[in-house]
Formats: sequence, C-alpha cells, structure tokens
Amino acid sequence: MAALRKQYMVARPVYSDDSLAEEHEKIYIQHKTTRAHLIQYFRCDATRVKNAALSLFPIIGWMRNYKVRQWLLGDIVSGISTGMVAIMQGLAFALLASLPPSYGLYTAFFPMIPYFFLGTSRHISIGAFPVLSLMVGAVVDRLVVDKDPKANIPALDGLTPEEQSVMVAYSVTFLMGIYQLALGILQVGFIVIYLSDTLVSGFTTAAAVHIVVSQLKFVLGLEVPGLNGPFAIIYTLIEIFKKITSTNICDLVMSIVIMLVVFVFKELNDRFKAKLPVPIPIEALVTIVATGISYGFNFKETFKVEIVGKMVQGYESPVAPNVQLFQEIAVEAFPIAIVGFAVAFSVAKVYSIKHDYAIDGNQELIAFGVSNIFGASFKSFAASTALSRTAVQESSGGKTQIAGLISAMMAMIVTLALGFLLEPLPKSVLGALVLVNLKGMLMQFREISYLWRRDIPECVVWVGTCLAAILLGLDLGLAVGLGVELLTVIFRTQFPRCSVLANIPRTDLYRDQKEYRNISQTAGVKIFRIPSPIYFANIEFFKNKLVEAVGFNPMRVLRKRSKALEKLKKLWKKTDDDITETGIRKFFKRTSNKGKSEKPSLPTIQDWNAELPAGIIVPKVDLHSLILDFAAVSFLDISALKGLKTTIKEFMRVGVDVYIASCDAVVLERLHSCSFFDEEILTSMFYPTVHDAMLHVTTEREMTATRL
Repeated sequence: MAALRKQYMVARPVYSDDSLAEEHEKIYIQHKTTRAHLIQYFRCDATRVKNAALSLFPIIGWMRNYKVRQWLLGDIVSGISTGMVAIMQGLAFALLASLPPSYGLYTAFFPMIPYFFLGTSRHISIGAFPVLSLMVGAVVDRLVVDKDPKANIPALDGLTPEEQSVMVAYSVTFLMGIYQLALGILQVGFIVIYLSDTLVSGFTTAAAVHIVVSQLKFVLGLEVPGLNGPFAIIYTLIEIFKKITSTNICDLVMSIVIMLVVFVFKELNDRFKAKLPVPIPIEALVTIVATGISYGFNFKETFKVEIVGKMVQGYESPVAPNVQLFQEIAVEAFPIAIVGFAVAFSVAKVYSIKHDYAIDGNQELIAFGVSNIFGASFKSFAASTALSRTAVQESSGGKTQIAGLISAMMAMIVTLALGFLLEPLPKSVLGALVLVNLKGMLMQFREISYLWRRDIPECVVWVGTCLAAILLGLDLGLAVGLGVELLTVIFRTQFPRCSVLANIPRTDLYRDQKEYRNISQTAGVKIFRIPSPIYFANIEFFKNKLVEAVGFNPMRVLRKRSKALEKLKKLWKKTDDDITETGIRKFFKRTSNKGKSEKPSLPTIQDWNAELPAGIIVPKVDLHSLILDFAAVSFLDISALKGLKTTIKEFMRVGVDVYIASCDAVVLERLHSCSFFDEEILTSMFYPTVHDAMLHVTTEREMTATRL
C-alpha cells in the first residue's frame, strides 16, 4: 500500500506571462552599460585594496588563523614524509624529461617557494609530475636528441648535449609559466572546465603508457634513442625488441625486486593508513639500500649498470630563458601549461571539498605561472602536483603549505649537502620507482567498462583521447581529445531526446507519454518538449521532430490546400447542377444576418476537415492547439529565432493555435530584443507553466463550443 503523502492545494487564476507580470508587478532589470562596468571595475577604495591583497596573497588569510598547537607538529611530520617522496620522485621524473636526475631536486624546491605565498590550496604538493615531465622530455628529444632539421637555434651551438637539454627544458617551463600567468591575469581560469574528468582520465592513462615505454630502456639497461612525433611509441617498442637480447640482467632483476617491494609496502600503507601515524617512506628506504649496494659492489664497473653519476651541488645564479627557442616551443608549451594546471586544480578541488575551504581557479593559474617562471629561472623543469605525493602530504597530517615548505627545505638540504651520496644510485632503480607509481593511472583502464554501461558518449571521449594520445603523442592527443569532447557536446544538443507530454490525471504534472501508462492526452492538443538550447545546429532537427510529433507538415498542408482551392474555384464557376451534387455550394455556403444563403464573390473555406468533392484530397489537421514546453531551453541564437518564428506562423496558418510555456525570462527578453513579436506572434501566447496553457486551451474550446 502506498504511503500517505502530504497534499497541497493551490487556487489561483490561469495566468499568461502578460497577466502575471501585470498582476504581480514584474521588475524589469536595467542592465549596466559598458561604461558603468568599467567604472566599477577600476574603482579603488580601501575595502577593494584589502580584498585584492587577500586574493593575491592567500597566505595572509590562513596564516592569521593558523593554530600552532594543533597544526604545527602535523605540518612538520607531513613535510618530512612528503619531502622524502618528493626527492625520490624528482630524481625519477627528471629521467622522463630527458634531464640529469639532479635537476629533479630543483623542481622539488624552487616552484614551491612562490606557491607558498600565492597558492590557494593548503594540501597539494608542488613539484615534478610524470605527465608534464614526459611532455617536456618530448620537446627536449625533438630539439636536442633528434635534432629537428627545421629548427635553427644558434643559441644551442657550442653547448654540450646536457647543457642543451637543460636549456630547452627550462625555456619550455618559463614559457609555460608565462602562459599560465597570462591566463590567470585575464581571469580565464574557467578554461579548465573544457577538460572534463573523462578526458583527463583518458589523457593521463595514455601518458602512463608512454611513461612505461620510456622507462623500459632504464629497467632493461638498453640504449634506445629518444623518438618523437606520431607513432613514436610504436617505433620505440620496435627498437626495444630489436635490442632485447642485450638486456642488462642486473638492471632487470634489481628493477623487478624494487617494484615488488615498493608495491607491497604501498598496499600495506593503503590498507593500514588508519593505524599508521605516517606512511612508510618505502621509496626513500629502497633508494638508500639500492645506493648502498650499488656503491658496495661497484655495479657501474662490475655489471656495467648506468648510474646517476655526478650530482649538481648547490644552486647557480638565475638565468634568463632562451628567447630564440620560444618560436620553436610556443605550440608545445601551451598544452603543457593547460595540462599542468588542470591536473593540479582537479587534485586541489578534491581536498578543498574534503577540508571545507575555497580555492580560486584564476589565483591558482597565477600561482602556478609565477612558480614555473621562478623555477625556470633556476633551471628547474615543469611543476604541477602528483596525486600520490599530495595524498602523502594530506594523510600524514599536513594542514597548510607549511608542510610543503618543509618538504622543499628537505630537497634543498639534499642538493646542498647530501647529493653526492646518491651518485652511485642505478638509473634502473629510478625507472622502477616511476613504473610502480603509475599504478593509479594505469588502473584507470577500468573506467572503460563503467562508462560503456553508463554513458557511451563519455566512453567515446575516454577511448578517443587515450588512443589518440598513445598513437599521435600527448600534444596532438590532447587536441584530438578536446575535439571529440566538443563533438559529443554538439551531438547531445544537436540531437536531444524530444518528447510529447501528457497529463498525469488529477495533477498539474506533465510527463513523457511513453514513460507512463495511466496518462491522459487532450484530443486536439499536443504538448511538445525539447530538452536543450535551440541554435543554428539543431533548429532543423527541432522542426523535423515537431512535425513527427504532430503527425503532419504544415507547409505540405498549406500547399495541398492551395492546390485544392484552385480546383474548388474552378468548380465554383460552373453553373450547372453538378455544383449541388458535388456539395460545393454547401461547402462554401454562408448565412447572412437575414438567414438567407449568399454566394461569396470568392470561395471562403469554412472547414478544411469537412468532406471534400471527389478527386480533391487535403490532409486532415486534427490538431487545434500546440503547446511548446520551453522549460529546458536556455538560449536561442538568431538562426533558431528566425526558424522558430517561421515554424509558428506555418502552424498558425493551418489553423493551429500555438502557445509557449515555461519560457525563461532571459530567453523571453532576447525574443523581445530581436523583434520576435509582430501582428501574428503576440506576447499573449506565452504562459508561465504548461498547465496554465492547457487550462487556457480547454477553456477557450469550451467557450467556442458553447457559442456554436
């Protein structure tokens, strides 16, 4: 038995939009002029200066409320734990950027300093991110390793390959920072909304595949040239399989052991994270052990293992980017900037919701822009955040970016004093650490089955982005993914699921007649709903679906009636008795005020649904009222407005009254501004709800029937 439900009763007049506005005194909003907007934008007072300072330097806000006793110890412990992870990941991800590992320590230190003052997120860990590192490495390989013949860069002449790689990497990072800073200043942080979670998931999964392939040469101890461009991943795999017999067994065994150990301990960290005060720093521990074993057994000489080698100690003076490189890297730096911000903002949003504080997309762009520009000045490469590193910072008790600052200090200590201890570290160990940290990204392949069951267009976006990024490269893959995503949006709005509504008995509710059994539809009335904006791409679809819903094409009916009218005129001119037999006289007959029949000078059709003479066929129109439900129509463009106006007039000319219900005020205002209304299309056709329109129709029909 159905549970008892609360009842509500409303007694009110049937409103049209016009009568509602008159009775309840609608306020017409006066929009500000451009001049008024500019005056307000450039207005300066003490409150606005204060708000601008708090916005530009978020540190002021959270430092004023910093709870030293409750938060400081957690930030210190978190900073130490995150610092160890950041150091190892920095060394490992530098290999992805085709740079010496020591430059990964620069990326773990310099970008964090500006973000500490400018960033709005209190939990993300700033530093190297594998996807960005790989994208930077692709640029380095193209300009340094592969020597792109189209590139003529005199500034690289006379430099060693290592110096060239570093210059290209920090120049790309500098330009990436400029892009991010410019987007932040222009207040276009909303650009990240065009990178949906599905697209980012497919893209990062493809990046993980690229990273796996790029690290195989370190894990196997092979010398494989860095390849670039479309299908580079296939060519790289071919080169690896050609040289597979030259695998360094020591590198391979060591990599497998390290991956197994790190994987097991990471699983333990996840399973017992509620009981462990801090996650076990397994990456740091295996790195220390591997470095000690490599040094003790002299892996470099004994087993021909490639090691990290000479570590750069200390910091150099800041350097300017190579402007000559900008024209060669301008296109590639932009997707790096967008991906870096999109990933960081996504992660920051997760933790801001969890800990109930606000983040600002535009300020994040400014923060990352300044961080990358500052870091590039000291030869670091592209910085963003990594979910695994951020998870360590948050789960180990970090409350603010003081934890991030402490992790950066640890990277500084290693760079200044302890870097030489890592020189015997085999590169295969770093490669293994990179691979084992890809578990989360590679497991995203499971989303394919979920998306296929829930949302096929989203599944197409995921698969299309992933395949394109794998086969064509990350930069072209991102562009293809955006294209596929926009196509799905166009597809959804261009071909929406239109429906014919009917009334649920004894309610004012109207639902799709195909979805309910006991539902009533008033004879001669159609209620048509389009659940999307109407614009140039779907106006024809809207017309076709409307014709399909009502069961006739008004233009075809008008043409048929016109032809029938010509035939009837010819019959009307006849003077023999066939006129009476064919019923034409009766069909056109009018009754004067005196009750006498009169023959009009021209035929006047009284009822096109009446029985016509033999040989004259006109489609019957059983519809007398058409209600368009515009509740889901958020906008109309000029093309759609013209098409809608034409369609309404076509229906009106075949004797169908058209009403529009639930039209949004903004849409209605646009109709007024674009001269939609005229002598035929009146504002009185608009009703606040479908039920108001339906009650008006039924009342009008009852009154007409009473008069007849």
